[in-house]
Amino acid sequence: MSYLFPTYAKKEIELTQGNGATLFSKDGSRYLDFMSGIAVTNLGHGHPGVIQALHKQADLLWHGSNLFHYEAQEAAAKLLVENSVCDVVFFCNSGTEANEAAIKLARKSTGKSHIISMNQSFHGRTLGSMAATGQSSIHAGYGPMLASFSYGSFNQIETVKDAITEDTAAVMVEVIQGEGGVHVMTQSFADELQELCKEKQLLLIIDEVQTGMGRTGKWFGYEHVALDPDIITVAKGLGNGFPVGAMLAKDHLREAFHLGSHGSTFGGNPLAMAVSSAVMNQLNEPGFLEKSEATATFLMNQLKDVTQTSSIVKEVRGQGFLIGVETTVEASILIKACEEKGLLLLPAGVNVIRFLPPITIEKEECNQAVSIFQAAIRECTEALN
Repeated sequence: MSYLFPTYAKKEIELTQGNGATLFSKDGSRYLDFMSGIAVTNLGHGHPGVIQALHKQADLLWHGSNLFHYEAQEAAAKLLVENSVCDVVFFCNSGTEANEAAIKLARKSTGKSHIISMNQSFHGRTLGSMAATGQSSIHAGYGPMLASFSYGSFNQIETVKDAITEDTAAVMVEVIQGEGGVHVMTQSFADELQELCKEKQLLLIIDEVQTGMGRTGKWFGYEHVALDPDIITVAKGLGNGFPVGAMLAKDHLREAFHLGSHGSTFGGNPLAMAVSSAVMNQLNEPGFLEKSEATATFLMNQLKDVTQTSSIVKEVRGQGFLIGVETTVEASILIKACEEKGLLLLPAGVNVIRFLPPITIEKEECNQAVSIFQAAIRECTEALN
């Protein structure tokens, strides 16, 4: 019997150690990690610069509360601002908390309560972020959702227009629907959405929890489609495994979060700030993101090459190191086959497999992963025939 709630479908693997893109289990097995803790360990496991920053801060101060000033908070916030279109930052502990903060800021700053998000989106599991999530399976069993959300269809601007009311405060959207099947925002939808928000004076909230911190080859996914958001949320890769999240906003929203209007006991604690700054400084290393983006393109092309004639692969899509492979069979079948061969992958719905390696992955490791995936496809195809 476990002392834990059965909220996760846990694998029969106990992880004990990680190094770069490799994970080791208690029984001595070795795995190529193309999950990255669900797009979290962007810099890989055991990154020396991140470890050094954490060790240094751990010897100084862990926590003192947000009633005091910390230079490390200002330094981390400055890095986020300098590398985004925003001007001010609120630190928290997770992506769902960042999205809750974004929802609250949009409502408080506009005096309106209605927010439009997208079908098949995913924004978190607290009551507000769950209501923003356009998936009925996430809502099931929790009674009425927060009533002030409605859903458009991703990449279909008319559905967003139809959802606007006099009480609409904002549109909340991912640039790539990760949990929703790895669907990438089109340039035309981005342009139309930006113009619509400007015309109707709606705030544009971009959820970068999964796409931020170099995952797509740039600091933020919105850069690929030249959006100009009012609010951005980040987490996951920001701490490379250390719990941290952030909500960024334009300066015109600064005063809406005045003294006492929002808070987080652990948000922006010195340990999280030291780690986050180390991660962001790595992203800013000359040529780092360019190399990562080139390797991601290599992986995408390799996957397309080995699956183009497969009868069970419909499409390979994505951006950077957020890649989805849509199949005609259940994703879990191929994921299990790859796991048995030493490659860890994730689903994105019933029929989509996500490839989310560390953004520091090397081409040779990509080749290893593709070879394992190709073997799993071959075995599955033979079994079906």
